[in-house]
Amino acid sequence: MAVTTRLTWLQEKILQNYLGGKQFSLLYKASVHTFSGQNLLKKCCHQGPTIAVIYSEDNIIGAYVQESYQKGKNASIILFSLKETEISECKIGPYVLFSLFYDTNSELQCGYNGEIQIDLRRKEIYMHLDIVNNLALPQKTISFQECEVFRCEDLLDQRRIAEVTNLKMTLLSTIRTYKPYGDLVQQIRILFVGPTGAGKSSFFNSVKSIFRGHVTHQALVGSDTTGISKKYRTYSIKDGKDGSSLPFILCDCLGLSEEDEGLCMEDIFYIIKGHIPDRYQFNSMKPISSSHHNFINAPLLKDRIHCVAFVFDANSVEHLSDEMIAKIKSVRREVIKCGVVHVALLTHVDCMDLITKSDLIDIYRCVPVKSKLEAVQRELGFALSDVLVVSNYTSEWELDPVKDVLILSALNQMLRAADDFLEDLPPEETGRCGWYRSLNVSATWLLPAWTYWIPSSSLCPCGWLPSD
Repeated sequence: MAVTTRLTWLQEKILQNYLGGKQFSLLYKASVHTFSGQNLLKKCCHQGPTIAVIYSEDNIIGAYVQESYQKGKNASIILFSLKETEISECKIGPYVLFSLFYDTNSELQCGYNGEIQIDLRRKEIYMHLDIVNNLALPQKTISFQECEVFRCEDLLDQRRIAEVTNLKMTLLSTIRTYKPYGDLVQQIRILFVGPTGAGKSSFFNSVKSIFRGHVTHQALVGSDTTGISKKYRTYSIKDGKDGSSLPFILCDCLGLSEEDEGLCMEDIFYIIKGHIPDRYQFNSMKPISSSHHNFINAPLLKDRIHCVAFVFDANSVEHLSDEMIAKIKSVRREVIKCGVVHVALLTHVDCMDLITKSDLIDIYRCVPVKSKLEAVQRELGFALSDVLVVSNYTSEWELDPVKDVLILSALNQMLRAADDFLEDLPPEETGRCGWYRSLNVSATWLLPAWTYWIPSSSLCPCGWLPSD
């Protein structure tokens, strides 16, 4: 059975951040390895920097040592107490590290160092009055119930960075060689929709940056509460490796707003069905109509949206107004009615409290992120498996493989969702229904006269052309 720490996620995260971003590996737990200073030192000697954590009824008290425990070696010690989210500290030493823990075994009888001593057998800590005051503790002698010692390591060492870089390269290769289901289209169209300022345009810039090999800002991004994207834009990205078009098109539209400046709800249907052209200027008060000079009357499957990503700022998703939630649910109902697969995308996760760069490696295990996913499920109805988490490039000038993996993983999931949509299409919508092929082409005189003047793309309900 695995030995686990008594620290809560929040307590561990506070201590990790306090020490400058460290990973804790549990070496010793008194209730498992016995309350013995000798056993503690056997487990913890020559392990590098360590942190000892003592649990009393009302306090968490600790000692951080940057040097390895070694017999006869002196080192400075940082003592601290943790109360809720606040840490008090003081520095002592240098002392022989063995003097920190007292045991009746002669090997560890180094004498009281005059400031603090931890007696594991009696489960008591003895402290000088100055330390008691500095750590805001109630008394000089405190009884405790548990003691744990952790090895402290850098959260992002070279080994982990190499693993992340390899994963990034694998994802890049997967996406570059991706082919949409059944070769029904050459490029998947992914529509991004959500509240203004949620990070739709930033996500596009982030994806392009990764494939170009440097940070770019083609899509306008800003802090204007009414949003920056006023036009419908379809971005086909060139691969910086060989200049070829990547197998997806990212579609950016006007954001949803509680005011009148946001996306007109009626436009959603026309976007999904492929009737709206690139660079169409949205009118918040009036949807596009078939009389518009750029209206696409007979869109093909390649013009339609194959996946919709609802984009939300992770820091504000729990505080959406009732009006905004109603709009999102209305758009989602339209997407479902059109049969398009959709996901939710949480951005700005790196700005959440206590989240550090190292957390991004395994972001879905972080307690605050889990609560955000549950909020999206509870308030907006998305399945937990359909909620993706990313950290966009917003102010950085250099690429970061940790961010890249999150962004590429989310994009890869969207492509998989699009495949589900294409696979589920009825034959008459795939371009392979055989409607035209079933005709006797040599006997074109049998076709009704009206078929000669309508667009050839309208002959088949799915948009199949004879040249196909």
